[in-house]
Amino acid sequence: MKFATLASASLGALCASSVVAAIDPLTIKGSKWFNSKTGEQFYFKGVAYQPRTGLKSNNPDPLADMVGCKRDVAVFKDLGINSIRVYDVDYTKSHDECMKLLEDAGIYLLLDMPSPQYSINRAEPHWDHDTMGHWQAKVDAFSKYPNLVAWIAGNEVANDVETTPSAAFVKAAIRDMKAYLKTKKLTTPVGYADNDDPKIRMNLINFFNCGDEGSRADFYGINTYRWCGDETDFKTSGYEDITKNMTSYTIPSLLTEYGCNLVRPRTFSE
Repeated sequence: MKFATLASASLGALCASSVVAAIDPLTIKGSKWFNSKTGEQFYFKGVAYQPRTGLKSNNPDPLADMVGCKRDVAVFKDLGINSIRVYDVDYTKSHDECMKLLEDAGIYLLLDMPSPQYSINRAEPHWDHDTMGHWQAKVDAFSKYPNLVAWIAGNEVANDVETTPSAAFVKAAIRDMKAYLKTKKLTTPVGYADNDDPKIRMNLINFFNCGDEGSRADFYGINTYRWCGDETDFKTSGYEDITKNMTSYTIPSLLTEYGCNLVRPRTFSE
């Protein structure tokens, strides 16, 4: 199972949120997230959750696998996390029971809109009605859950200089999906997660935060695997540079994946 922690990249810190019985809605103000009821700033502390082994069926959807869900939510509580990111679900299945377990544990869900079958191909990018229809169906299936806190419209789609044209298609998808959410009277944020490539990262960071509110990303995620082993620290890992890059960013930034397993055993010193 691949785990990665979500954090406030602009602050470079992890902070657990108090678990409450009835989960409170979150809201974005400027470059930060807040609990809309208490007014307190919210910090994501979570894991990227997409188990591919140990499932009781061929279904890759961890939120429809109740055996795994019950097992793992108990572990999530022990970890003290307040959020998970899930990449791939089957929107035709019921997720009520698992989502309720997560809600009762005070755990929010960040869910990717694309699936392996319906996503923007970086090599031959296109954005069409068929792909959008599947994303809309996922929105319809999950928007009823109070702990669905954010959507991610793309994950490392542009991952080098040659594939940067695909970013325009992802941004078009963000525009159209935000418009769709608006027709449903929903305000769930829609963001993007990049691969932290040094040659293109600043261009992408700026590109997804330009334009009017209807076309730009609501938040920006960074997938980074620079912190490797106990000899690495905040400066040598490059985390210091990431933080500086996002200090004046006008929308929230998150570490949507991080970690490194090149040094074994992994001690999670990051």
